[in-house]
Amino acid sequence: MAESDPRLGAGERLDFLRVAQGLALEAGALLLDHLGRLDPAAIAAKSAARDLVTAADLASERLLVAGLRAAFPDHAIEAEEETVDQRDDRPRWFLDPLDGTVNFVHRIPVFGVSMGLWVDGAPEVAVVHAPALGETFTACRFGGAFRDGRPMRCSAARALGESVLATGFPYRRGELEHSNLENFGRFFLDVRGLRRMGSAAVDLAYVADGRFDGFWELHLSPHDVAAGGLLVREAGGRVTDADGGEDWLRGGHIVASAPGIHEAIRERVVH
Repeated sequence: MAESDPRLGAGERLDFLRVAQGLALEAGALLLDHLGRLDPAAIAAKSAARDLVTAADLASERLLVAGLRAAFPDHAIEAEEETVDQRDDRPRWFLDPLDGTVNFVHRIPVFGVSMGLWVDGAPEVAVVHAPALGETFTACRFGGAFRDGRPMRCSAARALGESVLATGFPYRRGELEHSNLENFGRFFLDVRGLRRMGSAAVDLAYVADGRFDGFWELHLSPHDVAAGGLLVREAGGRVTDADGGEDWLRGGHIVASAPGIHEAIRERVVH
């Protein structure tokens, strides 16, 4: 956590967070109403057979977008399914209304609602709500990260051998040069454990909470990482792209971890 930035006041951030958290909880309740009750006709594939969208994704996104439009009409929105405002210099919300759709369809409880606000190219507010797990992770820039109101800290891991790492695999893994399977193998023999949870937003929240020591993934979109990256940073962790730079929002690859193992992870990730 750093000193305050005068561009956006702490009170403004908290106001934005309160609205976002309320909307995320509403969307989470909507998702739970749909869980296990989806009509197969309400499940469709997008760019790949594994890349699913459901009526629940769409209903959740519409709820979030309507709430943000009403509360912050001057803000832009970039969501996963339907709403992508023109890029400009307005404050911008990145929304994943249902991160972990495949888990949701198969009634695996690891899925969430992810909302991240960016202003002038920097993350300011984050909410990741995991309704089936009963947990909500929040952060404001310079204000720390919290799980259900309790402060979170990244782990103190300093070696891969004592670390549990998480990652994921792209939907189009048979079509891409780097499917991440090779990266998985580079860590397999040297870490305490590897996990593939199926929701990048939840993975990042778990890094912020010290449950995972680190996370990396390729071929991600901004809505996957916009909120979770801020959670990790405000919990004392490091977040970069796989090259060690700052292009982790739109660059398609991310490494987020406890500071003591960040470079050890990053140097093994090929993208």
